[in-house]
Amino acid sequence: MKSFHFCALVFATGLFLFCCNSSPVDSSNSEAEASMASLAAEETYKTYCSSCHGAQILAFAGHRWKHGKEREDIFKSIKEGYPGTEMISWASALSDDQINHLTDYILQGIEDVEQYGFQEESLLSDTFETELLTIELDTIVSGMVQPWGMVFLPSGDMLVTEQSGTMYRIDQQLKMIPIAGVPEVRYNGQGGLLDLELHPDFENNQWLYVSYSDLKIEGKDTVAGTVLSRYKFADDRLTNEQVLFEGYPYGTSGSHFGGRIEFDNDGYLFLSVGDRRKENENPQFLSNHCGKVHRIMDDGSIPPDNPFVGDEGAVESIYSYGHRNPQGLALHPTTGHIWSHEHGPRGGDEVNIIRPANNYGWPVISYGIEYDGTAFTTEVAREGMEQPLLYWVPSIAPCGAAFVTTDKYPGWEGDFLVGSLRFKYLNRCVLQGDKIVKEEPLMKGVGRLRNVRIGPDGYIYIAVEEPGYIFRLMPIMESI
Repeated sequence: MKSFHFCALVFATGLFLFCCNSSPVDSSNSEAEASMASLAAEETYKTYCSSCHGAQILAFAGHRWKHGKEREDIFKSIKEGYPGTEMISWASALSDDQINHLTDYILQGIEDVEQYGFQEESLLSDTFETELLTIELDTIVSGMVQPWGMVFLPSGDMLVTEQSGTMYRIDQQLKMIPIAGVPEVRYNGQGGLLDLELHPDFENNQWLYVSYSDLKIEGKDTVAGTVLSRYKFADDRLTNEQVLFEGYPYGTSGSHFGGRIEFDNDGYLFLSVGDRRKENENPQFLSNHCGKVHRIMDDGSIPPDNPFVGDEGAVESIYSYGHRNPQGLALHPTTGHIWSHEHGPRGGDEVNIIRPANNYGWPVISYGIEYDGTAFTTEVAREGMEQPLLYWVPSIAPCGAAFVTTDKYPGWEGDFLVGSLRFKYLNRCVLQGDKIVKEEPLMKGVGRLRNVRIGPDGYIYIAVEEPGYIFRLMPIMESI
């Protein structure tokens, strides 16, 4: 299959080889001329168009074309503009040849982004053919609404959070047992009861880590934040609460809490916190918790080798910054690195390897645009800011992440799995070292995929919402 990352990359950089208005000639010269015209059109777009329409032509995907979307319509729009609107005439700045090439560039961009936009599909069968395997969905839980966090106990039972504020244990007979002592959460928008993780030595100490959104009133100010607490878990009850982390920006935003939890091989705990969509909590500022991946000890204390320990004004739990809304953290089984993915705005979702003190660019650089189609930045790269391993245009709304650490799925060993909320599938990312070289969307239409985990039985489990299910992926046979 084609690499969707490659197609997105081709679209994003504008390196399209398209047929210009000149007559076709069977020679390398015509190909070189077409390539040069494409590059020139890309520069024209960046210079004259990107400040309003975004660096990636993404605003044109699914655009309602009031004045038509045929070639002549777009040419006319660019050349003549429309009086009384922000679309001015560019006839005095661009020649007809330049407008022709720019029109081709836009048309090719529309074709590419719509071709790889994955039209939403409905689930028609519980059996799916993939490139290497045939997979059957085994229903573990049904009747939930918004399952969010999942973790497996040493017994093989599963703990699951409902975003609305309930936690369940799913036993071996698939019975759902409510858990007592769950913290009161602020269930609003994207907030609520979020992720779960066991202490690496859970069998001996019974510590369970829980992230959630909380609400406090401080004087006249309302404070909504991402909180991490740990509890003793026994007899279907949470006790001995210890609040380990509180990230509270001011305001009542119900967005971008992050909340993913992961331990690394050295016992450090990583927690993602979203940018909360607040300008005064800019992810570029080290003085706030927002738009960061934090690293703490298992008891909430700060590791002395965290990169900003001792820096005046810096939040010392910060490990990396410049994130938007990280919704996936996973430990690479070989390298021990923490991998993350995060939501971009309209396009520009990213996969990154989290490294100390790295700046991942948000909101200074991005491959996406605002939801209303306007551009908040025309930069996709800047010195000192990391480039993603992979980005998605359009946005797939990634959520949940896991590496395949089992031999139950021949050919998938070591792959990176990412759920898609928007397009309702599981995305298999094929790796070579630290590079993603190929993607395969699996089980299109399965539902808004919130989480993915590898169970102690070696099988992949996914949680989808609206309605809420937990499925086990059962390989049946190798496809012929």
